[in-house]
Amino acid sequence: MSRPLLRTIVLEPATQTAKLHFDRAELAGAVADLGVLVPIAVALIVKNGLSPTAVLLPTALLYVAAGLIYRLPVPVQPLKAFGVIAIAQGFGSAEIAAGSLLMGAIFVAFGVSGLLDRIAKLFPRPIIRGVQLSVGLILCQLAWNLITAPPLTFADSTQPAWWLVGATMVIILACLLLNRHAVALVLVTLATVAMVLEYRGTLDLGPSALQIPDLSLGALTTASIALVLPQLPLTFANSCLATADVARTYFGTEANRVRPGRLAITLGIANLFAGAISGMPVCHGAGGMTAHRSFGARSGGAPILLGIALLLLAITFGASLPSILAGFPLPILAGLLAIAGLLNIALMKDLRHPAHWALAIGVGVTGLFSNLAVALVGALAIWWAAEVVIACSQTS
Repeated sequence: MSRPLLRTIVLEPATQTAKLHFDRAELAGAVADLGVLVPIAVALIVKNGLSPTAVLLPTALLYVAAGLIYRLPVPVQPLKAFGVIAIAQGFGSAEIAAGSLLMGAIFVAFGVSGLLDRIAKLFPRPIIRGVQLSVGLILCQLAWNLITAPPLTFADSTQPAWWLVGATMVIILACLLLNRHAVALVLVTLATVAMVLEYRGTLDLGPSALQIPDLSLGALTTASIALVLPQLPLTFANSCLATADVARTYFGTEANRVRPGRLAITLGIANLFAGAISGMPVCHGAGGMTAHRSFGARSGGAPILLGIALLLLAITFGASLPSILAGFPLPILAGLLAIAGLLNIALMKDLRHPAHWALAIGVGVTGLFSNLAVALVGALAIWWAAEVVIACSQTS
């Protein structure tokens, strides 16, 4: 029998928890992962017609819950493969809600049953580092795409590409060479000022309307094939396995709460809620934790601060968000994405054996250019076949 759901998610001996902090470093770290959130959120609002308040509410509430439950800067991000496919195919709220509900049900079941924690033990560190490499490369690729092919949903998408490239390079160098804690906060402050100065529409106060999804067999079928299947391996590997591993790498025993099964439960519940209000499906992510931690966050204070800010934004300015967020400067988004990607790639530095490097690089490159599920299955087969050969040679 599995433990009760509330105990599985929340309860843990006090000696294993970190204290919450709400200082300038936590605030700087809180905004470090906006480069992933903003582009997908804006596109889902503007192109797919989702309610702005419904898009931000699941993210905001999961951020606050993550800070309180894990006591560390556990990130919240959109389901990336899911979101990109939904945007590219122009799916409506029914298909997106159906996919979110399916993802939620699957990961709650995996987490509560304890199955995911048992499966996680089969994945050695070189394969996890390969997943993190793949995520880092994807983040860098997204940053490059933002400056070479700006989305039409952004107000500054008509700016010359050379200006965007130059500004992004300056941001990356500043973040690498200066105090990253101060730089992240200054950049997001400048972006906010720029959005306010560029905004020309009327400011409508209050939340945007929420709606119960109009589910059908067709919507569930489309969502399961087109959205859920491509997202499952990425969420399993990155949101659960890699995020737990990054937490242990950065925070040691303070990360005992951050386990793959528990991460599956929290993101699963958030997606059930997102699906119920036709909102944006969400997850955790290794790259996001790297971004939060690298820019200053050391406790659950960072996600709580960002969650409260997003909650206030959703409730107070939800009706005006599409045009407000469309003015977020792309160079800043791209710079934050690139830094998070490079820092995620740098996690490979603790690998020592050449064979481990080769396996991690194989997973990372295959995940970037092909399919992460194929990369994981192939890497596991190679790893455990090698383990069997070594064991046999030692007994003979």
